[in-house]
Amino acid sequence: MILVIGACGAPLVMRLYFIKGGKRIWLSCWLETVAWPINFIPLAISYFYRSKNKNNNTTKVILMTPRIFMATIGIGILQGFCNYSYAYGVAKLPVSTSGLLFAAQLAFTAFFAFIIVRMKFTSYSINAVFLLTIGAVVLALRSGGDQPEGESKKEYVLGFIMTLASAALTGLICPLVELIYKKAQQAITYTLVLEFQTVYCFVATVFSTIGMIINNDFQAIPREAKAFELGESRYYVVIVWSAIVLQFYFLGIIGVIYSASSLVSGILISLMVPVTEVLAVLLYGEKFSAEKGVSLALSLWGFASYFYGDYKEYKKRENNQSQETEMTDKTNCTP
Repeated sequence: MILVIGACGAPLVMRLYFIKGGKRIWLSCWLETVAWPINFIPLAISYFYRSKNKNNNTTKVILMTPRIFMATIGIGILQGFCNYSYAYGVAKLPVSTSGLLFAAQLAFTAFFAFIIVRMKFTSYSINAVFLLTIGAVVLALRSGGDQPEGESKKEYVLGFIMTLASAALTGLICPLVELIYKKAQQAITYTLVLEFQTVYCFVATVFSTIGMIINNDFQAIPREAKAFELGESRYYVVIVWSAIVLQFYFLGIIGVIYSASSLVSGILISLMVPVTEVLAVLLYGEKFSAEKGVSLALSLWGFASYFYGDYKEYKKRENNQSQETEMTDKTNCTP
């Protein structure tokens, strides 16, 4: 649910900033992870609970090892580059276009998951990845048809490229996180996942803060707030909620990887694309061209293919377990 809120809300709130007069890409990049201190709330609750139950070995406080800490810093730097690419794409493209393009992260996630964590694929998951990738290609064939007014062709194309770059980096980061979980020489707990989230978002925030200082974005915030179409006070409301919703997105991703796998996180992110598409058309009056319709249909087909295959695998495992239980019972009953 946290991932659903973040995946749908983040691009819509970020795009609202640019539609109503915001122009600072580094600021938008900074907002993607600056709300990392929010994680201290559940962390504090977790630490308190575990310290009260310190006599129970299963609930003792476990901090991340130096090895995981260094790996987390590396993930944070990659996330910084990913955040800037994504912010640039949102600034230059309509939400419906950038959303469909970002759905290509599933293909990148599948590719890197196969190489990095040796993810096993079924015919259904391969079909899903193929269809979602073709959907992004269809959209790319007619790029420029929804180019925002007042924006040059060069900026639009660069926004297109940067969005695909952010999709590729996301596809790389998710399997790397899964690899860290698998290679960690300690138990992966709820607390450790929150620590991981806090550290790598802090590192990504430092990365974007340096960009903001170089670009003089901090000094520009008061001026931009006064010129914001919705008013100065609502300017700050928009950027605060952008930070909060985006933190939900990142927490949702690492939570799903922890609970399932990097491929499942990619599937769920792409699953939110149709919802975001509809919301962008309804809220911002964006055009819904034939190419977007085809891309959306292919995406939905891909979702259905993956989840149907996952359902069949689940039923197969369930049947095998039932058969094993029956065989065990018969063996135990044999005199």
